[in-house]
Amino acid sequence: SSDCKVDLSFLMDGSWSIGKRRFQLQKQFLSNVAQALGIGSAGPLMGIVQYGDDPSTEFNLKTYANSKDLRNAIEKISQKGGLSNVGKALSFVNKNFFSDAKGNRGGAPNVVVVMVDGWPTDRVEEASRLARESGINIFFVTIEAAAESEKQNVIEPNFVDKAVCRTNGFYSINVPSWFGLHKVVQPLVKRVCDSDRLVCSKTCLNSADIGFVIDGSSSVGTSNFRTVLQFVANISKEFEISDTDTRIGAVQYTYEQRLEFSFDKYSTKQDVLSAIKRISYWSGGTSTGAAISYASEQLFSKSKPNKRKIMILITDGRSYDDVRVPAMAAHRNGVIAYSVGVAWAAQDELEAIATDPDKEHSFFVDEFDNLYRFVNQLIQNICTEFNSQPRN
Repeated sequence: SSDCKVDLSFLMDGSWSIGKRRFQLQKQFLSNVAQALGIGSAGPLMGIVQYGDDPSTEFNLKTYANSKDLRNAIEKISQKGGLSNVGKALSFVNKNFFSDAKGNRGGAPNVVVVMVDGWPTDRVEEASRLARESGINIFFVTIEAAAESEKQNVIEPNFVDKAVCRTNGFYSINVPSWFGLHKVVQPLVKRVCDSDRLVCSKTCLNSADIGFVIDGSSSVGTSNFRTVLQFVANISKEFEISDTDTRIGAVQYTYEQRLEFSFDKYSTKQDVLSAIKRISYWSGGTSTGAAISYASEQLFSKSKPNKRKIMILITDGRSYDDVRVPAMAAHRNGVIAYSVGVAWAAQDELEAIATDPDKEHSFFVDEFDNLYRFVNQLIQNICTEFNSQPRN
C-alpha cells in the first residue's frame, strides 16, 4: 500500500540443499508477501535476486509495478542450484541492486530480505556490515537449521546476530519448518513497512563519530548549561554506542577550548551519558571559530575512516572570532556540521558553520528550555541524509 514506501530486494535461496519442494514453498511465500504488500509505484517496489554459487538478478525494482505481474514472474523462476553463498549475494546486492538506473527511489528506505535454508556456505558478517553502512536494512528469514551433514561446514555459527543491525529480534525471523512459512507473511510485511524503525536501523544510528562542541561562555549560565548537557545526552542516547558503532566525543569552549572526552574514551552508552553529566561549566568568552578548529584537530582527525564525521555545535551568542574559515576547513575535511543557536546566536554564523543545505543543518531556538524540541528533528535529519547518500 502507498503508506509503505520501501525499495525491497528479496534474496532467494536457490541452493541444491533446499530441494524442489521447498523451493516451490519459497516461491509461494514470496508471492504471498508481494500480495500482502500491494506492490505499486507509489508504495513498495520489489525485486528478486536468486543466489547459489553465484547470485543473479531475476528482476529489479522497476520491472513490475503491480502485484499481479510480479506474482506471475515469481511463478516462472527456476532453481539455480549450487551452494548457499549468502555473503557473496549480499555483496552483489550492495554493489548492483539499489542503483538509480535499476529503479532505486532516493527517499525510500532500501531493504534486503535474505531467505536462508539451513546455513550459509560462506562468510556473511563483513558483507552485511558493508551493506548496512551503505544504508541498507537487512532482514533474515532463516528456515530450519543446519542438517547434521552440513554441521561440519558451518563457518559462522551465529551468522544472523553478526549480520543484522540489532540483536533484539526485529531484523530476524526464524521459522522451524518450511511448512510454517505462511505464518510469517504478516509479521514480515509489518516490519519492512515500519519506516520509522528502518530509517534509523544499523545505518545511521551505528555509523558515525559525533563530536559535540559546546559553548561554555558566561552568558549561558549554570542552569542553562545543565539544559544544554541534557540536550547533548538526549541526542547521544538515541544512537547505538560502542567501539564499532557510533562513538561520541565532546569539546567545551570559551576563549579557550577543553577536550572533555575523545571518541575512543567511552564504549558504552551508560559511560557516555555519565561522562556528559560530569562536564563542568567553564564560563568565559565565545571564540567559536577557534573551537571549530580545535574540534577538527582533537576530535575529527582521529575519526575512523568508515564513519561519518558529525559535528554538533551549540552556541548562545555571536563569536568573537571568524567562524567562516574554520568551518570551511572542517567541511572540506568531510565533517558534516550541524549548528544549534540559542537566544543571541547570530543567524549568519549559524549558517556559515552548517553544512549545506543550511536549513537542514542549522537550528535556532529563542530560549534554552526549548532545545528539546529539536532532538528528534536533528536525529531524523542525520538519518535521512545518511539514507539518501549515494552508494559508495
